[in-house]
Amino acid sequence: MTGLPEKTDVIVVGGGGAAMAAAITARERGVKVLVLEAAPKDFRGGNTRHVRNIRYAHPAATDFVTGAYPVDEYYDDLLRVTQGNTDKELSRFLIEKSEDSADWMQAHGVKFQPPLSGTIGLDRTNAFFKGGGKQLLNAYYTVADDLGIDCRYEAEVVDMKIEDGVFTAARVKYQGAEHIVEARAIVIAAGGFQADTEWLKEGWGEAAEGFLIRGTGYNKGRMLRVLMDHGAQTAADADQCHAIAIDARSPKCDGGIATRVDCVIYSIMVNRQAQRFYDEGEDIWPKRYAIWGRLLAKQEDQIAYGIVDAKVNDLFMPS
Repeated sequence: MTGLPEKTDVIVVGGGGAAMAAAITARERGVKVLVLEAAPKDFRGGNTRHVRNIRYAHPAATDFVTGAYPVDEYYDDLLRVTQGNTDKELSRFLIEKSEDSADWMQAHGVKFQPPLSGTIGLDRTNAFFKGGGKQLLNAYYTVADDLGIDCRYEAEVVDMKIEDGVFTAARVKYQGAEHIVEARAIVIAAGGFQADTEWLKEGWGEAAEGFLIRGTGYNKGRMLRVLMDHGAQTAADADQCHAIAIDARSPKCDGGIATRVDCVIYSIMVNRQAQRFYDEGEDIWPKRYAIWGRLLAKQEDQIAYGIVDAKVNDLFMPS
């Protein structure tokens, strides 16, 4: 397939789960959709390639979860984990709408597996994909193909044309040339900027040089910059993130879930000065693992060591 169409109804920027859900929904409502994914086909999908599960509100046990996870409990968990530093109205809306997510995903080819016992402790709150994020993506792209959605890879949106506050066209780098594609609407689901070290430094300083990105290396924040250049209102801060403890032997990018260090709650964590710097057992691991990246970022060279003994060797997943 060569060239790009000069016009379409809806442009979707990005190729991950959110982007494809938007593309499929738009196409099912009868409009033409063009998906522009900056990554090559083999690396399509952004961080969705690495996901394992969804956390969603549900009123009762199902074939995939062992019990109810009410909206109020989910909301309370989020407030506790973020220490209240979240958009409460938006969070509530997201959690309430999450109740429909598993059914929608199944209707579009995504498969879930039965609840797993073991060390994770998420069998009540989270449903796990059968085949992981790659299966989720493959399911969505299969549906997209069946619906006639036009998906292009290595297609980078570099700017937008906005007239009187209304989007009218996108400027796209594709196959060595720049193209202008007009559309009635644009959906931007192109990920964050976690793979752009220089941007990370705006919030983290030189510590960002030591960060390992377990997700895609293609999330450079290009579309965020475009939106900001056009006057879009921003929220949060440059140092707000979902940051976890990563095995120091991991690659710079794309290591995935296997690089996560899960021994923290069973260990004594010390920095290079052999100083313990946080309560490792403050809460159960699924509600605390995402704070450890921020804690480690404040340590020398962003390095720490987990000291364990033989008694706990079988209680956590090795990295």
